[in-house]
Amino acid sequence: MKVRFAQYGMLHSHAAGKAAVLKANPDVHFCGVFEPDPEVRAARGAMEAYTGVDRYDTREEMLDDDSISAIAVEGAIAQNLGFAREVLERGKHVWLDKPAGDDWEDFQALVALAREKGLLLQLGYMFRYNAGFQFILDCVKSGRLGDVFSVRGRMSTLVADDRREGLAVHKGGILFELLCHLMDIVVAVLGRPDRVTSFLRNERGIVPAFRDNTAAVFEYENALAIVESSSLEVSAFPSRRFEVYGTRGSVVMEPLEPDPVVRLCLDEARDGFTKGWQVVPVENEPRYVGSLRSMVAEIRGRRPTVRSLDHELIVQETVLRAAGVL
Repeated sequence: MKVRFAQYGMLHSHAAGKAAVLKANPDVHFCGVFEPDPEVRAARGAMEAYTGVDRYDTREEMLDDDSISAIAVEGAIAQNLGFAREVLERGKHVWLDKPAGDDWEDFQALVALAREKGLLLQLGYMFRYNAGFQFILDCVKSGRLGDVFSVRGRMSTLVADDRREGLAVHKGGILFELLCHLMDIVVAVLGRPDRVTSFLRNERGIVPAFRDNTAAVFEYENALAIVESSSLEVSAFPSRRFEVYGTRGSVVMEPLEPDPVVRLCLDEARDGFTKGWQVVPVENEPRYVGSLRSMVAEIRGRRPTVRSLDHELIVQETVLRAAGVL
């Protein structure tokens, strides 16, 4: 039997992409979408991803449908914690897009509610299911790289001037909006940082509150992680990268998508890999596909949760520390 999913909200930058994979997954019945704002509903509803998708007239029509197992929460970041609470209160699993708002107490309460009800709360960090990142995490967890002492990452973009006001409503600017993806991976590699130091600059000047050139340094007992994000970079996708350095080897991925390129260096041959630098072929799978596949399997009880609620808490706390909220 297919898992019945719905979508709550259309404003998130990932909303249409999530709708597309909900439509395409053979194990999912995409029941429909509810967007509370009629202007957003009209504008976003015209996108190809929503062609043929049913629309709910009220949120209650969606939330009170006991046949629906899970809901993708895809409103604006400021709306999503409230939307997710409504979903959990109705006993449904939540596919919550990132970052998880900027109210730490509200997110902690949301996690506590999910625990209490035994429901899934999966954050929409798309790189968790990127084959390149999965290889990197395997290198770390297997000990292939030895003891990790350094992690570096860069994920930038180019933001149009007319979008800056909207992004400035949250502290941390582009770091909060975009760099959170890499923070999720840093936490998976090294855990909760002991100390966080951020650099949140405004270079463009048009919207002074929008931090458009940012970096965060995470300090650990025996390691250092440095991640960067700017909203000023021309053709940024090819230079998005992630690097992990250990006492017995290194792994570097650049670009991250759509065609990830992974290079591995080892101090000696092991685990089927040669000494020195080599390119490791990895699968190219579109965004969100693996995330939805994993969540469906978790709902059906066919696999353990990929990221625990404790991990989600540490990631969100780390994002808020880096953004200057905590």
